[in-house]
Amino acid sequence: MMFHVSEMWCYHWKWKLRHCLCLFTTYIICMQQAAHGCYDCRIVLTDPSGVFTSPCFPSDYPNSQACKWIIRAPHGFIIQLTFIDFDIEEAPGCIYDSLTLDNGESPMNLCGITAKGLSYNSTGNEMIVSFKSDFSIQKKGFNASYIRIAVSLRNQKVIIPQVPDVDAVSVAETVLMPELSQFTLCFEATKGSSDDNDDWKVFSYTDALSTELFSFGKSTKGHFLFVSGTQCILENALPRNAEFFTGTFQQLCVVGDSFSGSIGIYAKSTYHIVYCPGIFGKVIPGNGRLVLGSNSNEVSSLNGDIYNFRLWNFTMNAQTLANLSCDVKGNIVDWENEFWSIPTSALKAENNLSCGSYLIPSSAIEPTSCANLGSLCQATVNATTPTPPTVTTNMPDTNRNDKPNNGGLFYRISITVFSSSSNSVSKVHDVVAEWLNRTFQNWNYTVYVVNISIHPGSIKEGAREKRSIKSFGVLALLVYNSTNNINLEEEDIRQKLISNNGTMEGGYKLHTVDVDPVEKCLAEENPPNYFWPDTRPTVTNFTLCHGSSVQTASRTCYLGLQNYTSYWGQPDLRNCTENAADIANQLLNLTGEGQQLTSDKVNDVVQKLKKIVNDEEIDESLGSTVVTIFSNILTSSDSVLAASSSEALKTIDTLALKIQFTGPSMSISTRNLALGVSSINSTSFKGGSFSVSPQNNASDFQIDFDKDQTNAFASVVLPPSLLKNLSQDEFEVISRAQFTFFNKNGLFQDAENPANLTSFVVACSIGNITIQDLQDYVKVTIKHTKIQEDPKPTCVFWDMNKNGGSGGWNPEGCQVGTESSENETVCLCNHLTHFGVLMDLQRTITQIDSQNTKVLTFITYIGCGISAIFSAATLLTYIAFEKLRRDYPSKILMNLSTALLFLNLIFLLDGWIASFDIDGLCVAVAALLHFFLLATFTWMGLEAVHMYIALVKVFNTYIRRYILKFCIIGWGLPALVIAIILASANTNASHVYGKDLYGKDANGQGDDFCWIKNEVVFYVTCAGYFGIMFLMNVAMFIVVMVQICGRNGKRTNRSLKEEILRNLRSVVSLTFLLGMTWGFAFFAWGPLTLPFLYLFSIFNSLQGLFIFVFHCAMKENVQKQWRRHLCCGRFRLADNSDWSKTATNIIKKSSDNLGKSLSSSSIGSNSTYLTSKSKSTTNTYCKRNSHTDNVF
Repeated sequence: MMFHVSEMWCYHWKWKLRHCLCLFTTYIICMQQAAHGCYDCRIVLTDPSGVFTSPCFPSDYPNSQACKWIIRAPHGFIIQLTFIDFDIEEAPGCIYDSLTLDNGESPMNLCGITAKGLSYNSTGNEMIVSFKSDFSIQKKGFNASYIRIAVSLRNQKVIIPQVPDVDAVSVAETVLMPELSQFTLCFEATKGSSDDNDDWKVFSYTDALSTELFSFGKSTKGHFLFVSGTQCILENALPRNAEFFTGTFQQLCVVGDSFSGSIGIYAKSTYHIVYCPGIFGKVIPGNGRLVLGSNSNEVSSLNGDIYNFRLWNFTMNAQTLANLSCDVKGNIVDWENEFWSIPTSALKAENNLSCGSYLIPSSAIEPTSCANLGSLCQATVNATTPTPPTVTTNMPDTNRNDKPNNGGLFYRISITVFSSSSNSVSKVHDVVAEWLNRTFQNWNYTVYVVNISIHPGSIKEGAREKRSIKSFGVLALLVYNSTNNINLEEEDIRQKLISNNGTMEGGYKLHTVDVDPVEKCLAEENPPNYFWPDTRPTVTNFTLCHGSSVQTASRTCYLGLQNYTSYWGQPDLRNCTENAADIANQLLNLTGEGQQLTSDKVNDVVQKLKKIVNDEEIDESLGSTVVTIFSNILTSSDSVLAASSSEALKTIDTLALKIQFTGPSMSISTRNLALGVSSINSTSFKGGSFSVSPQNNASDFQIDFDKDQTNAFASVVLPPSLLKNLSQDEFEVISRAQFTFFNKNGLFQDAENPANLTSFVVACSIGNITIQDLQDYVKVTIKHTKIQEDPKPTCVFWDMNKNGGSGGWNPEGCQVGTESSENETVCLCNHLTHFGVLMDLQRTITQIDSQNTKVLTFITYIGCGISAIFSAATLLTYIAFEKLRRDYPSKILMNLSTALLFLNLIFLLDGWIASFDIDGLCVAVAALLHFFLLATFTWMGLEAVHMYIALVKVFNTYIRRYILKFCIIGWGLPALVIAIILASANTNASHVYGKDLYGKDANGQGDDFCWIKNEVVFYVTCAGYFGIMFLMNVAMFIVVMVQICGRNGKRTNRSLKEEILRNLRSVVSLTFLLGMTWGFAFFAWGPLTLPFLYLFSIFNSLQGLFIFVFHCAMKENVQKQWRRHLCCGRFRLADNSDWSKTATNIIKKSSDNLGKSLSSSSIGSNSTYLTSKSKSTTNTYCKRNSHTDNVF
């Protein structure tokens, strides 16, 4: 940097001595450093007039300046900027130091001294002035004044003329006055406090012979209304001895009706009726002349001002007058320029007029005093009235009918100037500008040249003089102040220019002259139902909002300063919407606590919030309401939020980008959503951080910026290099960083890859730009919503472009940090967006609504209770009667019933035991539940093995200690599995078994349950174990049914119907015995989830009942034992009655009894899964079978 500066100074000051060079280099460096610390000259100016200067004016401006002044005026005004002094480093195209003037149409760059003394007008109500300087060569800079100019009569009052026919204010000649038998007249007026005259008139309407037809005033008798020769004293409506009009504007409305002979007076919110029989049947003639004040020397005019004079040819009642707004235009006479002929001297603009539009001046930035800057001073802003500018303009928004086919007030002047000398464009600009202003200065018409542009033309060789002749095209805009209603033709302007051709200095000659009126903006409909008539440039048109009789929309016809043509601006429909704060409060009540929200309601609320956020200015109050509404929405279930989740996320992002705030940062915290916005300085950004942590004794969150919080739910750390890869344009527009924290994850639903999100979600963005491919990672730390004993997290971000624009999780650009633990995950990402941590991707299931959850839970608990009772009945039956348990099938059935009984009992007691919060007890219960679940599966498998041996290996099969070996496998194998699990966990059994929340409903509520927590243990010992048993049982089921059907088919003494029923009973009995109904878990996916969950819950929770019915109650030998020992009377059997034995190695008589005798084993307990499924509606398969997060 120093080397570069030295070379530069050597180039400009090479004649200096070497030691002077070093001195100047040091000085320049110090000056640059001081300049960077100078006043930040970025100011919004809203005063009616003022003066501002370049930094340090009239001293030279510093190097490396970047200033911007935004000058704003109310609608109905334009801004006129005049450079009192102007001297900026000159260069071709102003490539070094320059001033850029944006008048609302096309920015222009200015440098040199050409702009001194010139005035520039804005096309709208805002003008932006930007000034920049480079690292070398300073000049004096500029001194500019600005003033707002009223272009609408609504922003001006009229001083009532005191001398008749001298500077009279009258209705324009183009306005035709009709006959009036009814009328409504409203106006506002003031009266000088020092005037004691009680004989005056406010207005007077006369015919061609100056005969008065209609007037209002005051005499010694009081206020009166004169109508067609009759003077009506308004003694009961207006005071006689006191002044109604004072130093401030008072509105008065007068209603006349010749059909009833009455006059209505509406004043100070009171309506009075005065009867005046003299006006009955009288009509005010048309085609007269209406003037403000008196029309004769006999009676003076009201010594005051008048404003908003409107006249209608119909009557209005008291209610209509009370609701009368400024936007209701008089259909005969209205307070618009096209209705009046007003001398300039009678017009006076004010900011406090009732129907005017104005801006309250905002507090400007207090400049630093020059004393604080040492040798450097700073730009100043003065809100004082400046020296009158060189060129003044008054552009009324007239809409006269005298020239319907042209613009009337604006004229395009196109001339060609020849010059034999080689002058610069700036020189030509100065000469032509001075000549045009001098040409029109003392003309009969009040016209102003407000803009000039010069375009170099072709070079011609003179025929005789053989020298080059340069031509320049000049385009200028002429404004005609037509308040006196004198027509100005284009030819008059052309002849005026031609006649003054000889007065142009510098040897310039006029070659061609063209004058054209600037066209109106043509009538059109935009948007639908909003019609805009032909409108002159700079005029703002108003129309009623569609469907409203009060609110108005507006649209301005702008004037382009590049080619001086008119064009429509965008319609301003802001007043056509309801108050955003009121709508937001209604939505807040709609989504409040206790309200039931459906998917359609949520979508409707999101769409309304989207409109508010996109269309309105969002302050902190409105922003807080919107965030609270979104927080209320987030309490809904995922299925309710699914349809509108994408729009909701985009709206929340837009809200964070648009919300306005004061100070370095702001935050909004609610129960489910927190939002923080922090101001950043792109030039001095050194990194930052954001964190969300729990707030003491509150349900909301605490948001901190640039503070370390050890117990934060989520935090984002931005690296210092965050903004390094941005373009210059992006770098300049950055002003804020937005952070969002989601306590609920319902808005993040990936339809393509349903994922179980096990963390909170935090979002971060910088302005409205994309941050990616960072040199240093953004560090995102997110707490898990539940402890992950064996965490295998995946850091992901929410990609709005996935799934057709509906969004989805994307791991690209993010990785898991080494600092991650079971409680939190640290993500390192090279971009900014919504971040989260995904777990258990394959175990996610669509959430079931609360009603189905309750039904499934009820079925499960009732079914498990019934199953436990009948399993105990089966077991007691076989224990009580020794003859029943002699064969192998009966002994296997007893073991299966025992396992099923204890499985159901422990499952029913699990939730109650978990409520004691005793970790050791919960671990023991979970381990026992796991053991009996595996034992149930094992005994169902052994039942299948026994059937295979009994039916397929019928002969020559002998196994020593058959039942003992079965018991070792049936009880020993599950015990071995549990022992291995506990041994591998060592002293950390709580990492494998423990308490967790299962069976969540739509509101996130569920039950504590002691079960398997480790995912590997669950999938291997539950899902895998059951899968093996199920496949084996299916194979045995098929083999057994083939054997039974084959044997039954050989019988000839039964009908076909009997055979079918017998076979059907065998199928049903074996289905429950071998646990075939547990296979429903494999079909509970996608749209079939809910139906198969009901089937699974019903059949498996009642497995004990079905085993009792088919393998106990329906067996002939069991029935006989019950009748011999439990019955009496005719139902009791004698002790010597026939007893049919059942043995495993002897197939009795026929296979009629095969299904019964083989079915002595029970069908294991499906109730576990059943219950767990109804309690846990969010997990898959085996997890479905028991609290789905584990119960199998």
